[in-house]
Amino acid sequence: MNIYSSDVAAVIHETMLAAFAEYRDSEIPSSALDETVDTVALALKKGEQALVGEVNGDIIAMVRYQLQDNHLYFSRLSVIPTHQGNGYAKQLVQALDMVAKTQGKSIIQCKVRMTVPRNIALYQKLGFIIVSQEVLHERDGLTIVTMEKYL
Repeated sequence: MNIYSSDVAAVIHETMLAAFAEYRDSEIPSSALDETVDTVALALKKGEQALVGEVNGDIIAMVRYQLQDNHLYFSRLSVIPTHQGNGYAKQLVQALDMVAKTQGKSIIQCKVRMTVPRNIALYQKLGFIIVSQEVLHERDGLTIVTMEKYL
């Protein structure tokens, strides 16, 4: 997979929606499904960045991230369903590791739903640990964990 920076909101949005479609029927659907090309474009304009992964000319994965004071925070890591299970999420996280290191950050952080244990297990396999847990009352009591990886 070739990984590179992108600021094309439509491509980022389309890839994200394809990957997050599985959460459409969840008890509490992902807020990623509420995003539009315009909201992604606005986030990019405000400093968010994205990496996309391409295979044979097709965008099959992406991740959005922000550089914060002492860490890199990423969200919406997305691999389209037909390409899941092939190590592309791992490659995106490795690319984030490199971005963080070149920017002088020693921590990578993300938030994960407790109701998706396979994602928690994936990040743990990649060296992340759970550092906190919270209940989002504005999201109908959704419980999420904050996970961090120390570089």
